[in-house]
Amino acid sequence: MTGPCRSLSSSERKGKGKEKHFDPVIFSGIQPTGTPHLGNFLGFFLPYLDLQRSSPPSVPLYLSIVGLHAITLPQDPVQLRQDRRNMLASLLACGVDPERTCLYFQEDIPEHAELAWYLNTLAPVGLLRRMTTWKARLAVSKNANSEDEVSEADLRLGLLAYPVLQAADVLLYKSTIVPVGEDQSQHLELSRTLAETFNRTFSPIFPLPQTRIVPSKRILSLRDPYQKMSKSSPDAKSRIGLTDTPGQISKKIRSAVTDSDPTITYDPVGRPGLANLLLIWSALDKAGRSPEVLADMAREEGWGSARLKEEIEGVVIERIEPVRKEYERIQGDVGYLQEVAKKGRDRTRGVARKTMDEVRDVVGLSPI
Repeated sequence: MTGPCRSLSSSERKGKGKEKHFDPVIFSGIQPTGTPHLGNFLGFFLPYLDLQRSSPPSVPLYLSIVGLHAITLPQDPVQLRQDRRNMLASLLACGVDPERTCLYFQEDIPEHAELAWYLNTLAPVGLLRRMTTWKARLAVSKNANSEDEVSEADLRLGLLAYPVLQAADVLLYKSTIVPVGEDQSQHLELSRTLAETFNRTFSPIFPLPQTRIVPSKRILSLRDPYQKMSKSSPDAKSRIGLTDTPGQISKKIRSAVTDSDPTITYDPVGRPGLANLLLIWSALDKAGRSPEVLADMAREEGWGSARLKEEIEGVVIERIEPVRKEYERIQGDVGYLQEVAKKGRDRTRGVARKTMDEVRDVVGLSPI
C-alpha cells in the first residue's frame, strides 16, 4: 500500500529483543456525537486542521470516528446512525482532506475490537477503576452535578474498558504521536503502559506513543458560563452549532450571559460570561490577538457589552457560515459520503490486518 496510510515495513516486523525503529504515525479520534458546536470546532477541528497542514506528507494521519466508544453508554440506534453521518459531513465541511487524512469509521475495522481484547488480557482492573474516564462519562449521562454522585452500580464492562479500546485504537496503526487535550493525557499513559507490557510479554511490535498536548480553547455555555458548551444542554441557546444560520448565531450571542458592569475587561474568574465571548473572538481572530488585547481595544473604543456582542456576531458568522453551506452541500451528496467512508475503510483495513497478523503470531493464535 502506498500513500500516507502505508503498509508496515519489513524493519517493523519481528525481532524480539532488538531495537525497533518506528516511522512517525499520527492518530486522532472523535466521537460521533451529532453535529458539532463552536466549542468542538475550536477545541478539536481547528487544531486538527493545523496538524493536517503542518505534518510532512510522508507522515500518515489517521482520524477515526469512534462509534464503538459511543455505545459504551446507551444510544438510540436511529440517532446514532444519523450522528455518525453528521460527524463525517462536519469533518469534511470543516476542511479535513480525505486524500491526506485516513478518515474512517472505527466500527468498519473489526481489528480495533480484536486488539482491544488482547490488551484486555493485560490490563489491570484496579488501574482501570482508578481512571477518571468512566466516572466522567457516567456523570454526564446521568446529568449528575459531580462525579461523586456516580454509583458503580451503573458501571458496565464496556465503559470500564473504554481506555483499553482507546489504546487499541492508537496501537493498531503503530501510532507514535497522539494529539490530546490536557485532560486526556491519562488515557495515553495507559496506551504506553499496555504497549510496554505487550512488548515485554510477547515481542516488541508496538511503539510507545508520545503525547502531543494540543492547546485548545475551553469554550463555555453562553447561558451558564460556569459550564462547558455542550450538545447535551437542554437549552439550545447555550451553544452555537456549526449548522446554525446567521440569524440564529446573532440571537444566541445577543442573549449570551454577561454582567451589569459596562466596562470591557478580560477576567475569566470574576467575569466568566464576558471572558468567554472575548475568548471566542480571540480564537477566531485573523490577527491572532489575545483576549486581553481585544478587551483593551474594546474598552479604548468605549464599547459596552452590546457593541462587543455585535462585533463577535460578525466574526463568528464569517467563520461558520462557509462551513454551514459546505455541510449542507455534502449532506445532499450521499454518494460522496459513502465513497469517503469506503475509501477510509479500504485504506486502513490493510494496515490493521498486518498489525493483527503480527499480534496473533507472537501470542500463538496464528493459523496452525
